[in-house]
Parts: sequence; structure tokens; C-alpha cells
Amino acid sequence: MDDIRYLLNFNSKDIETEYHDVIIIGSGIAGVYTALVIPEEFDIAIITKETIDISNSVLAQGGIAVSLDKEDSPELHFKDTLVAGAGLCDEESVWVLVNEAAANIDCICKFGVNFDKKGKDLALTREGAHSKNRIIHAGDTTGKEVCDKLIAEVRTRKNVIIKERSFAVDLLTDENVCKGILVYDEDSSSLKMYLSNFVVCATGGFGQIYKNTTNPEVATGDGISLAYRAGAQLMDMEFIQFHPTVLYHPQNKSFLISEAVRGEGALLLNDKNERFMPSYHKLCELAPRDIVSRAIFEEMRKTEEPNVFLDITFKHKEYLENRFPNILKTCLSYGIDLTKDLIPVSPAEHYCMGGIKTDVFGRTNIQGFYACGEAACTGIHGANRLASNSLLEGLVFGQKIGQLTVEELKKRDCKSIQFSKIHDFKRQKIDFDKKEMKRNVQDIMTKYVGIIRDEKGLTYAANMINDYFAKVQLMEYNTIEDFELNSIVLLSKLVIESALERKESRGAHFRADFSKTDDLNWRRNIIIKNR
Repeated sequence: MDDIRYLLNFNSKDIETEYHDVIIIGSGIAGVYTALVIPEEFDIAIITKETIDISNSVLAQGGIAVSLDKEDSPELHFKDTLVAGAGLCDEESVWVLVNEAAANIDCICKFGVNFDKKGKDLALTREGAHSKNRIIHAGDTTGKEVCDKLIAEVRTRKNVIIKERSFAVDLLTDENVCKGILVYDEDSSSLKMYLSNFVVCATGGFGQIYKNTTNPEVATGDGISLAYRAGAQLMDMEFIQFHPTVLYHPQNKSFLISEAVRGEGALLLNDKNERFMPSYHKLCELAPRDIVSRAIFEEMRKTEEPNVFLDITFKHKEYLENRFPNILKTCLSYGIDLTKDLIPVSPAEHYCMGGIKTDVFGRTNIQGFYACGEAACTGIHGANRLASNSLLEGLVFGQKIGQLTVEELKKRDCKSIQFSKIHDFKRQKIDFDKKEMKRNVQDIMTKYVGIIRDEKGLTYAANMINDYFAKVQLMEYNTIEDFELNSIVLLSKLVIESALERKESRGAHFRADFSKTDDLNWRRNIIIKNR
């Protein structure tokens, strides 16, 4: 329905307008690194709805996967990624990822990123489903270290302007050609147009559609939503990764206990102090995340307990202080001493494999519109992301977009962009409790579209979410929270529809009513499009 193509009414002739060679939406690793690899001769605007230092990337603990050890190779990294992806990885994209990893790590090290060392070499650890030690890290706050250094560098670039507290509401398009974005300035409560032939979406995932998530509050999938409204193809929306080990404490159920803790030997125990992972998979605690999450879920069901436990008490205090300082400190703040206490954990939403469908250069089906990072779906992760491939994906494909930018921008002049549009849709002043709707959506998604799903639950969820969607489609939008509610409801709807369509179990998508993997009928991607 074209009338609801845009969330806000506007007349392009009456709106303040800026022109930029490149517009990047999002300030996580993918967005900031993309800005850094684009030559300084081009004018770049980074649009972020909060301050530049708030993103999913900042919270990434474990590290970045890269084959550096003499016993490792890109071929082995490639194989491990495909195994974890359960038959749905795009092999071309994965091959690019593993082969260009080392060069991009070398690049960010030159920006001052300080990874842990073992002698003169980068220290390597292992995480779930990796066959070799290939995870480089900066303590247990790798994402923050990388973000801090990249943001510090981008702030020095005279060709980059950073627009904080600016919400990208909609993509401006004409005949499937991107012209720029419509932005709501939070401080002035006004609309502004940023016009460009080259828009990059790096807004991250949408973990906030669930009640319990490791994602920050900003992870509402706004970039994926605006892309969908504009006619961009989305792919793999049914595949939602739940991290197996998230702190389970009355005061905090979103703090991630990094997979690297299990990589360093921590064991999972049930409430009877029994180790259970050997009964579920030959890799035990280092099995792929979907398997570990389901195993924990099953143990919790058997024991009727809300959590299991992680045990790393066999490690010396000095070791834990050096390797996991943030996890140690945070757990201590809740009265849990890693050196002698078991850590209560349970699964929580962590990562969205699905997103805006792109090729290896970040191109979408809309001319001039690109995507990278968690907002994109390059096909790398397939049905289940391999641990520590996410930050790497943002780097490698941000760099690929930067390469393409140079070629494309030399052909165009952003100042010559013409965009003339009057959008006038009569929205309704619908009276309902928006906070309550958000909570209800999160509860529904957690209960019926979580680790284990079935048709009955998914159908019930679909009916409930469709009712909410009918309301948010027609309501007036006056605040950031309104825009975010639209994203949460829309993306919940799309996840459910894709989950209902895929009548099998594969990777992170487990259907109790179709518990087997069906390669004959379902070894394919589900691609959805609005118009």
C-alpha cells in the first residue's frame, strides 16, 4: 500500500536539505569502519539515533575470528563457518570473509586497536564450533576496544560529519533508485533531508523484539524496517540466534557471559551439579550455539529451573582478572565470585542472521542503497552464525563497500540529485498504551518464536502481532519511541511469517513439529519483499 510507504508526511520543497557524497546510517563497527576506508576526498555523514558510542558492537565481548596460526588456514575457517551455517551459507561471501580477514585486522591494528598478545603475536583462543584457536581478543571487551579506537580515528577525519541523536525514518527513493534519507532531529523535533546517491545502512540487528536480549535498547531494527518499506529484499528473517550463556540474576538478565569463557574450559552444570553437554553433542560445551542453547533449554525443562550454571572456578584468580576482567567485575557486583561461585546462566536473544539481502559488495536490489554488519544479510551466517564472525563481517564488508564507493562516486555528483515528493497520508490518533504493546510483543516473541517453535504457537503469535501491526500502520508518529514501536512490530511480523513458512528445523530455527532438517525442500533461502 503506497499510502504507508513513508511514516511521516512531508513536502520535500519545505524541508531543510543537506547533500553528501556518502550517508552512513549507524555508528557501530560496520558503519564507522566503512567511513574510514572511504578516501578522504569524499564527504561523508554518519547518522546515528543516539550518541556515536552506543551500539551492539560496543557490547561484543568474545573477539574476532581470523586464521593466523600456522596450524590454521582460511580454508579451515571457511569449513567451520559452513558447518555452523547448516547448509545455507553463501559460499562466495564466506570465501571473501575468511580470505580478507587478516588484511582488515592488520588495518584496524594500524588505527591503534590493542588486541591481547602472546609474546609478539596476537593471542588466540577458541570458541564454539571452531576447529582451531583463531579468536583474537582484547580482554573480554573486544567490541568496546575496537569501537573506541575506530571512533577516535573517525573523529579526526575532516571529511566526516557525525550527526548524533538523528533518527533515520525512511529511505527516499524514486523508481527504485535511492536519493537519500528522511531524518528526524531529536533535539529540534524537526525533519531534515540528507540527499545522496550512496546510502549505507549499518544500523545493526533487532534483538529488542524479544523480552530478554543481550542487545542494547537501540537495537530495534530501524534500518531493516526502512529498507523493507522502500522495497529492499530481506532474507533469512526466521533465523534468530540465542546466546546460550547470559547471566540469570534478578537484577540483570541481559549481561553476556562470553562464549570465550567456555572456550577457556568452563563447564555447564545443571542444578544437580551434573555436567550435561556430553549427552547432547560430541563438542560438548563448544558445540554450535543453537545446539548448546537447546540443550540448556531442555535441562531447564527437565529440572523445572529457570537457569543452569557455568563453572570456571578451577582457574586462578589472577588468570580470570587478566582474561575476563569485565565479566569478573560485573559478576562480583551481583555477589558472584567467579573464582569460587557457579555463574547462573540461561539463553537470551543475541544475534539476527537475517536482514537486508546484499551481494559481496553490500549492494541491495535498490540502486545506490547498500548494507553491512548485522543489518545486512550477505549469506555468511546461513542458519546459525559461527562465533566471532560478526565483528569480522562488519569489517570485511564495510571495506568492500568502501572499495565500490570510489568507483561509483567518481561517476556521480551528489549536488545534482533531484528529489521532489509530497507525501500526505491521514493518520489516526489511536488511543492505546504503546509501552504495553511493546511489552506484549516481546512476551509473545519470547514465548512462541524463541528457541523452540511450532505451528500452533507461531499461528497464535501471527494473529496477535497482525492485530498490533494494523494499529501501528495507521497511527500518528510523534516520537522516537513511536518509530521504534513500528520497527519492533513490523520485524516481529516478518520473523513469524518466515518461521511459519520454513517447515523444517535448521540451525537456529527449530520447529518441534518439523524436527528434522529437510534438504530436499528447504535448503534454500526465504526472501521477502514489501513491494
